[in-house]
Amino acid sequence: MRRIISALLICFSTWVLAQQAKPLELAPDAPDRHIVVPGDTLWGIASMFLKDPYRWPEIWRLNKEDIKNPHRIYPGQVVILDRSGATPQLKIGKLVKAEPRIYVDANAEAISAIPQNVIEPFLSQPLVVEANALADAPRIVALQGNHITVGNGDIVYVTRATAKGAKQWQVFRPGAPLVDPDDETRILGYEAAYLGTARQTKAGEPATFEITTAKQEIDRNDNLLPAPPLQIINYVPHAPARQVAGRIIRIYGGVGEGGKFSIVSVSRGAQDGLDVGSVLAVHRTGAEVANLNDDKMENYKLPEERYGLLFVFRVFDRVSYALIMNAPRPVMEGDTVRNP
Repeated sequence: MRRIISALLICFSTWVLAQQAKPLELAPDAPDRHIVVPGDTLWGIASMFLKDPYRWPEIWRLNKEDIKNPHRIYPGQVVILDRSGATPQLKIGKLVKAEPRIYVDANAEAISAIPQNVIEPFLSQPLVVEANALADAPRIVALQGNHITVGNGDIVYVTRATAKGAKQWQVFRPGAPLVDPDDETRILGYEAAYLGTARQTKAGEPATFEITTAKQEIDRNDNLLPAPPLQIINYVPHAPARQVAGRIIRIYGGVGEGGKFSIVSVSRGAQDGLDVGSVLAVHRTGAEVANLNDDKMENYKLPEERYGLLFVFRVFDRVSYALIMNAPRPVMEGDTVRNP
């Protein structure tokens, strides 16, 4: 069956070995097996077996290509921990007869790497527009009739709508620039306000579009981009292929701090070595404290502390979006992120 996980490679790739020098550690209460159920994620299963979930590729014996195109794991399969060798390994096994009868559904979807429902809006929306793309982005130049703004079912006219094969388009409005916290003169891109979707009904210059959904009011000079395909994030968690150091730009949800499953933007992207599935550790700069000793005030700077992990799920050239997977304390804008 093509959907059943195939035989995993026997050897580690040099790419994985180069990243991980310390021995692989199992979680203190790692089970001998786990039956995959709907709602499981690759990260969640990794957390059951490993002290450091991002080292999932090692216990599966995956190489770099497997990480980018991982073997699929489906509800009903059994993950077995093999402790017989020098290094523990995970395998897919069969249920014994004494177990309840659980079947692999041929029509089921493979489990995702992280909770898909949390990140889905961030997968389907533009989020970041590169500075050099704004000048060439299709733009609404007129509204049908005497409308001041438009909504569902209304007609708009768009210039430079030349993307071939685009069935669904997204309407957005460029927002404030995303500035690198480490270099305030460096603009990483412009965050886009997602306004809705549209479909082209007639070619031309300008082309005719119908607004299919409107999340906010749409007006002249708003831009369009072809909608990206919505994909299940199946990339397994892994450390970046090279050293990455950046900062958290923003925490989403209208709050100044985040926790588990909060979404953050990071000031590094594909140009810096990040890809989907990259895991970054979150660090907090040590506070400056004063201590009075023998009537003399002493000043100290406390050491930097690592306190959380992020999973990168969408990558642009110079900005990425990540999900906070674990953090025992609130994550703050400006905190440092780097290789775990």
